[in-house]
Amino acid sequence: MVVKKTFVYWITGLSGAGKSTLCRKLVAHLREQDRPVVMLDGDELREALGAGAAYTRNELLALAKRYAHLCHLIAVQGFDVAIATISLFREVHEWNRVNLPGYVEIFLDVSMDELSRRDPKKIYERAAKGELQSVAGVDFVVEYPEAPDVLLAWHENLTEESAFNELLNKLAALGVA
Repeated sequence: MVVKKTFVYWITGLSGAGKSTLCRKLVAHLREQDRPVVMLDGDELREALGAGAAYTRNELLALAKRYAHLCHLIAVQGFDVAIATISLFREVHEWNRVNLPGYVEIFLDVSMDELSRRDPKKIYERAAKGELQSVAGVDFVVEYPEAPDVLLAWHENLTEESAFNELLNKLAALGVA
């Protein structure tokens, strides 16, 4: 029996950056390649773990660590993991690099102007009105990855499809996916 190397695709960026969309496309692609893969979405995980009211830095850091440990548990059982999560803590990124098998950090770098334009959950709009606090990238200081394996920087001509193709090309250059 040949044991395939597993990968953990940690897709990170601010709210509205397109993490979940890109994650779903990556998972579909991996499944087409007959890779056993588990998709985790930060919004769904928050709900599943009963962490809907976690907003302080310490609470969010603890939550990100739980996500990382969950990824580890799944990956060591022979599954790839693709997770879409904000989790912009260098401490977590460093832990992931040491402990997650086949860790691939994917950072979606999208300007605040573009995020505010998209704002599918009205998070930035509500933050601007003072209705929301502890919004990552607004009044909650985030720590962007220092050296992501894949950097997808938003620009005006970047579409959902071209971003995904760019991701696949960069993963291929790394020898994964």
